[in-house]
Amino acid sequence: MCGITGYIGGSDSTAVLKSSLKNLEYRGYDSAGIALVDDTVEVYKRQGTIDDVAVPTDCDPSHGIGHTRWSTHGEPSDDNAHPHTDCTGELAVVHNGIIGNFHELKAELGGHVFTSDTDTEVIPHLIEEELERGRDLYPAVSDVINRLEGSFAIAVTHADCDAVVLARQDSPLVIGHGDDGMFIGSDVTAFVEYTRQVTYLEDGDVAALTPDGVTITNDGTVVNRPITQVTWDAAAAGKSGHDHYMHKEIHEQPHALRQSLSGRLDELAGEVDLDIDIDQEVLADIDRIQLVACGTSYHAGLFAKRLFETLANVSVTVTRASEYHVTGADDPASTLALAITQSGETADTLSAIREAVSMGARTMAVTNTVGSTVTREVDDTIFIQAGPEIGVAATKTFVSQVATLALFSVYLGRTRNAISRNDAATFLSNLRELPGAVQEILDAEGEIERLAAAYGDGESFFFIGRHLGYPVALESALKLKEISYDHAEGFAAGELKHGPLALVTPETPVIALLTEGTEPQKTLNNVKEVESRGASVIGMASIEESTAFCDETVDIPDIGRMESLVANVALQLFAYHIAKNKDRNIDKPRNLAKSVTVE
Repeated sequence: MCGITGYIGGSDSTAVLKSSLKNLEYRGYDSAGIALVDDTVEVYKRQGTIDDVAVPTDCDPSHGIGHTRWSTHGEPSDDNAHPHTDCTGELAVVHNGIIGNFHELKAELGGHVFTSDTDTEVIPHLIEEELERGRDLYPAVSDVINRLEGSFAIAVTHADCDAVVLARQDSPLVIGHGDDGMFIGSDVTAFVEYTRQVTYLEDGDVAALTPDGVTITNDGTVVNRPITQVTWDAAAAGKSGHDHYMHKEIHEQPHALRQSLSGRLDELAGEVDLDIDIDQEVLADIDRIQLVACGTSYHAGLFAKRLFETLANVSVTVTRASEYHVTGADDPASTLALAITQSGETADTLSAIREAVSMGARTMAVTNTVGSTVTREVDDTIFIQAGPEIGVAATKTFVSQVATLALFSVYLGRTRNAISRNDAATFLSNLRELPGAVQEILDAEGEIERLAAAYGDGESFFFIGRHLGYPVALESALKLKEISYDHAEGFAAGELKHGPLALVTPETPVIALLTEGTEPQKTLNNVKEVESRGASVIGMASIEESTAFCDETVDIPDIGRMESLVANVALQLFAYHIAKNKDRNIDKPRNLAKSVTVE
């Protein structure tokens, strides 16, 4: 999604802003801009990349704000790029989110000249009117945000004010406390090379940043927001010699999994420790879990549904967050609504969890981001601890989400006396083997690269699996679509004969999940179906029979029910190398953004 940066302090503001914007490129954008302040406000912006923004080298601004835009209102263009200014040109604003009532507000600003098609541009003009009434910048911004409907994070600067004013509502904004000034970012990645001391703003917060610190109010009252220490450094957000962030993050998965599992499981005792605050008696009385998520996180939820139902003996629904709706049949006293969101800021997921809260349900989140919005709105949070993920296409966060949800399924199963100590111990032992099994797949990357070269020109790609293989089929097809732009679909293997088989041709490679927990023997019957139509089949398999029925086989280590998750890593590499061979923009796929903060 769009990215906001800002800096005020003693360092080179231009250099800081441009490097911070580069750090946010992974979020996806189609235009960029910077506003620099030194007695006047100078705006430099254009459609294209950050490198296309021509900033003079001889300017010495005291502070500034920057933005990368992913178009919502108005096409990508120089005029629609941020920052936006008022009629005087002395005020500049950058904005993430959507102003739902901008048409009405624009109509009220009849005497103002607008130069863009964006919803954002009403904000500087509204602030301008407040300033003309004699208000200072801070109270002017506070008054204006009370008139805005929708989601927003904004940063405002003015030629006559040695401060940057921020406001947040339903869109993330974080402040960095540095030795030589204060930093602003949509997320910590923007400025982590400068400081790891951060403050997360909350909904309704208005903040004034000076070189020496920050003052924050909410509903007119001064509030204190804690300063927290980010546990990863700038090097963790670099490519470390890999061609793409996605490739680096695929290879980080053994480490990410070890972080997700570390200190949380005792396979000998068959126990899990997740430091959960929700009372165990409450969890024992839960008879329904509602998993809500989007995209890759939704696929993690589908995988987890199987685990919760078999290990914890609890009824589970998995709903795309944008389709979530509370009904009269929902009993809040026995319902746990669990949001799965990598960023903790996904707008649809936040909307769903708020509806669950309004129903009176217990709520939890599984997320990667400390301090994110979802963590403040649910009763309890389990962090996946995967570290930063820069590539738009989720990889290590998916496997870490599944591993964390697997731990919670055992925790819940033991709490509810639904799984014996011995059975839990066996499953946790397999979970402990997961990082090593993933490493085995990474060590065989050369073979997967060969398969990508041999089959990458297919007209379409079908991924098939049953039970725990079905979510992996969906996720693997999504990865290939996202980064290669090839047509790919994931199917429940048994559904092929109910329609999709009509699409199978000799130009349709079929990738089959043939691992424990996927009913591989039944899926082999579907392999025969597609081969009889001339399709080539690549098996992701832990069973010996696969070599007799598949044209190619990737051997998946034997670790029980988590084998299909290991196969997913192989298919991440398969997608990556197909996309690389086609020279796609792998880390920043067209039309996509890392964190979707609008509904």
